[in-house]
Parts: sequence; C-alpha cells; structure tokens
Amino acid sequence: MSAPATAVRRRAPLPSWALYAGAAAVLAVLFLVFRGRSVLPHDDDIGLFHTLNDARDWVQDNKNTHPVFLYLLNYVSIGIGHLVDALTSIVEFLGWPGVVGAAGATGWAASGWRTGLVGAAGFLAIGVLGLWEDGAETLALTVAAVLIALVVGLPLGIAAGRADRLRRLLDPVLDAMQIMPAFAYLAPMALVFGIGAPSATVTTLIYAVPPAIRITALGIRRVAPASVEASESLGATRLQTLRAVQLPMAVSTIMLAVNQTIMMALAMVVITALIGAPGLGVTILDGLQHQNVGAAFDAGLAIVILAIVLDRLTRGAGGRGRGRAAVSSARRRAELAGAAAVALAGAVLGRTLPRDFPESLNFTFTKPVNELTGWIEDNLSWLTGAIKDAVTYGLLNPAEKVLTEAPWWLVVIAVVLAGLRLCGTRAAVTAGACLAAIAALGLWQHSMKTLTSVVAAALLTLAVGIALGVGAARSRWFSAGLRPVLDAAQTLPSFVYLVPAIALFGASRFTAIAAAVIYAVPPVVRLVEDGLRGVPATVVEAATASGSTRRQLLWKVRLPMARRGLLLAANQGIVMVLAMVVVGGMVGAGGLGFDVVTGFSQTEDFGLGLAAGIAIVLLGVMLDRLTQGAGRTAQAAGGRGGSSPHTRHRQDNQASRHAAG
Repeated sequence: MSAPATAVRRRAPLPSWALYAGAAAVLAVLFLVFRGRSVLPHDDDIGLFHTLNDARDWVQDNKNTHPVFLYLLNYVSIGIGHLVDALTSIVEFLGWPGVVGAAGATGWAASGWRTGLVGAAGFLAIGVLGLWEDGAETLALTVAAVLIALVVGLPLGIAAGRADRLRRLLDPVLDAMQIMPAFAYLAPMALVFGIGAPSATVTTLIYAVPPAIRITALGIRRVAPASVEASESLGATRLQTLRAVQLPMAVSTIMLAVNQTIMMALAMVVITALIGAPGLGVTILDGLQHQNVGAAFDAGLAIVILAIVLDRLTRGAGGRGRGRAAVSSARRRAELAGAAAVALAGAVLGRTLPRDFPESLNFTFTKPVNELTGWIEDNLSWLTGAIKDAVTYGLLNPAEKVLTEAPWWLVVIAVVLAGLRLCGTRAAVTAGACLAAIAALGLWQHSMKTLTSVVAAALLTLAVGIALGVGAARSRWFSAGLRPVLDAAQTLPSFVYLVPAIALFGASRFTAIAAAVIYAVPPVVRLVEDGLRGVPATVVEAATASGSTRRQLLWKVRLPMARRGLLLAANQGIVMVLAMVVVGGMVGAGGLGFDVVTGFSQTEDFGLGLAAGIAIVLLGVMLDRLTQGAGRTAQAAGGRGGSSPHTRHRQDNQASRHAAG
C-alpha cells in the first residue's frame, strides 16, 4: 500500500500591492535616515566645466589651421552661408510683390486657387505686421535647412525603406536625434560653426532630418508587395521598380515627409536666434527678455502665419497628386496658365514697386496686447497668482525638496526599481545609467530641479490632455470643434507658447510649466482620442449589453483597453514638456535651461552650458526609455492575452462583466 498522501500547506504569495508598499516603505526609511547626505551640491567651478571651456578654446584656436576645420568644416560653413545668402538675395530681388505672387502661384498650381489665396494672403499679412524683412530672413533660413535636410533625408529614407538592415542601423541614431531637446543642438553647433546663419542652418537641418528619413521609409515600405512583385516579374530592375512603382505610389507619403520636415525646421529656426540666427526669432527673444509681450506677439503671429502657409502648400501638393486623374487636361492647363500669370505679375510688380513693404499698410498688435497684459496683471493677478502659488507651493517645492535632499544613489535606486517593474531590465539599467552620468557631470541639483518641473508639467499635461481626449472620443461634435484648434496649436513653434504664458503669469518657474502644458497638450489629446476610438466595438457592445453605464464603460473598459495609447501619449507629452521647460529657462524656469542660456550669453560659462545640454539629453533618454518600455510591456501583455479568437471572446465577456459589476 502506498503511503497516505499528506497535504502540504503552502504559504500564499504576497499580493503585488504589498510588495510595492514594502518597497516604498524601505525607500522612505532610507530617505529619512540619509536625508541631506550625498546630495551633490551644485558647483559652477568644477573641473569638467573648465575642461569643456578648454575644448572650446582649442577649437577656436585651431579653426584656421587644423585640416578638419580648414578643408572640411570651414567649407561646409562657407557653402551653407552662400546658400542662405543666395536665397535671401532671391527674396530681396523678387520683393514683397514677387514673393506674394510666387506663393499664390505655387498654391494654385499645387492644390487650387483656395490654397493659392492662403499663400498670398499669408505673406501679405506678414508684411502688414511690419515684419517683412525679418520674415524674409526666417524664410531663407528655413528653405536652406529644408533643402539640405531633404537632399540627405529622402535618399536615406528610400534606402531604409528598401533595406531592413539599414533601417535597423538608422533607428537608434534617429531615436537619439528626436529625443534630444532642441537646446542640446545649439552648443556644439555654435562651437564648431560659430555664431550666425551657418550654425543655425546646420542645427535646424539636424533637428528636421529624422522625419524626412522615417516617413519616406514608411512610404516605401507601405507600397503593396504585389505591385513590386509584378514589376520584378516583368523583368524590371530594382532601380526601374523604384522609379516606376514605389516612388509614384509613395508620393503622397513623401510629401508628408516634406511637410513635417518644414514644420520641424520652422520650429527650430526660431530657437536658433540664441546662436545668432537672424529673423523673427530675434524679435521674439528680445520681446521675452524685455517683457514686451506685444512685440513678441507680433513676431509670434508672423511665425504662425508662415507655418500655416508652408503647411498648406506642402499638404496641398501631396493631396493634389491623388486626385489628378479626375481633373481634365484643359482645366489643368488653365490652372497652370493662371498660376504662371500670377507669378509673372508678382515679379513685374516686385521690380517696379518699392522693395520695402509700404509702412502705410502696417498694423501692429503691440499696444493692444501690452494693454491687455497690463489689464490682466491689474485685474486678474489674484487668480493667476493663486494658481501659480498653489502649484508652486503645493507641488513643485515639496517634490523638489525631496529630490534635492535625497541621496543621489537613492534616487537612482528608486528609478531602477520603478523601471524593473514597469518596463524591464534593459530600460531600467539605461535609466539608472543616465542618472549616474548626470551625477558625474556635476549637475545633479539643477537636474533634479528640471526633473521636478518636467514631472509637474507632465502631470498637468496628462490631466488636461486625457480630459479633452476623452471628450473628443465620446463626442464627434466636440472632436470636430477641437480639431482646428489642435491643428493650429501643433504648427506653432515652441517659442510662441511663452508669449501667452508670460502675459498671464509673468516671469517665473510656473510660466515655463504653463507654456509647456500648452505646447504638449495637442499630441496627447490626439493620441488619447485615437486610443479610445481603437477599442474593439465587440467589447463595447458586450459591456453595453451587460448594462454598463457610460461612466462604467469609460473607466472599466475603454481606458484599461486603451492603456497602450495612453502610455504612448504620456511618452510624447513628457518628451515635449522636457523640451519646452528648457526653453522656459529664458523666463525664470531655472535649472538646466537657465544653465544653457547662461552658457550661450556668457563666455566663461560655456562649459556649464554644454554640460547642461548633455544633462538634458540624459534626462530625455531616461524618461523616454521608461515610458516607451512601459508601453511595450502593456503591448506585450495585450498580445499574450489576445492570441486566439477564443481568448479574445473570453476577454470581451470578462470586460463586460467587470464593467457591469
């Protein structure tokens, strides 16, 4: 006989919440015990900053003698300078009537008379604002940067779309370029190419080239494999297949790449005013520094108009190609003839009328905007001050105190543990390594201040973005009304958002946070709406049939199942907030943004500014890896749960029962 079975009593595993609570308690105890120790206080005179200053001095001393500068970089700078000068000369030769006519003709030829009217009216509006010369300089810099970015980006994108190995090789490089905040490009470009248009153009094209490569590669990969196979089966070579099949079928996507490259370039070319770029950015920067909100508003409005015009022209060119077959050849010839007549008339007027825009037609918002700003300060300061104080004293100061008084190694441990839980070992180790590198740079205190502002702005951004995204997903009328607002907001360069923020809250740390929220909310709203609308209809129907209310349907079905989209929204919101909070260093944000601005404005602090730019990149990589890793974890969890129709059906029923209960 076998021995009687004995029941083995096993201890039930601890629930996950108990493990998290225990880890949080241990971290809290360590904080109380080691508070104020190993805090790495800020020091403006550490050796690394002097080493970077020495590197700058070496570059400056060897620019005219070292072969790399003499025979490569100097010629690049000279060539770009000649390109910018040539484009500026073309704009000056055409004059304001010629540019207006060229914009109208381009829009008419590309997408019809309405787009042509938008182009002509947009450039006329810039002249009416009294900013024609500045607008022409900004246009020349933008076109120069975009031309070089497309010459580099489109061939690389085509090659990456056809070769998976090259795409995998380029992906980490493009990731790093897109994670870096705009400020991080300024210091090294100013060091290598000096102050002025060449360094501004190089900085702008580096910032703008990733979308050209990525979107072009996407367009090539999206061409139907059957079309490619049919071409190759008829004996076409790879080059013939590319020219006759892939490029024509991907033309609309490639035009989208051009559009996004222009938008990125226009946003960056304004920021490059900090390294001597001429144009509208100088006016905005001067207005912000002297708190002349009205002057900054005029220049910001001109940039918005320029962005909208270029956006409509490129979007129209991309969309028009899809409908050309439906347009008769006679009508097409009439359109081209009309566009040519408009361009010719503009060129003739440009050579006969005065080159400068007539001052009698000028109109400025400077006085009314400054008066409105003064009225807000006099009558609404109690409200704006209360909001600013509530966020500053209720959220920013306590969080900053914790991060700056905690030992640096404890913060690293906390971030690594959070990364292990949320997104896996690789992302956790990367995040910890980024924080350790920040500590080695000697910028721990200022980095923690910047991190506090980023987290606060990200929380406010997600709160506003999720609320608006949920409203847009639940109501198509609300979504339709919100869409043009989001379109306009996403075409604005980041500098422009400082104008309303400083008008409402003055120069302070909260001003930068408010501007960051305005800047980052639009993509969050779009991603949240898209995620909620992507919830399978079968799940919604099952939950509704089980008696779920709209509130239960939202909280227990839609939001949990849209977790991947929400995490992606958080990722994009954080990255955009990080870039904007740094720009806010010009209006009192402090932290790393102030260090970067100081490094540009004061020669002896160049090393500090360059190190601060590196620290910003490290913060961006850390936050990006944590949020992207969490998104991949959520996706993997969803994939494991939905591997079969039976499993998906069971999940639908569980979701509906959970919502009803």
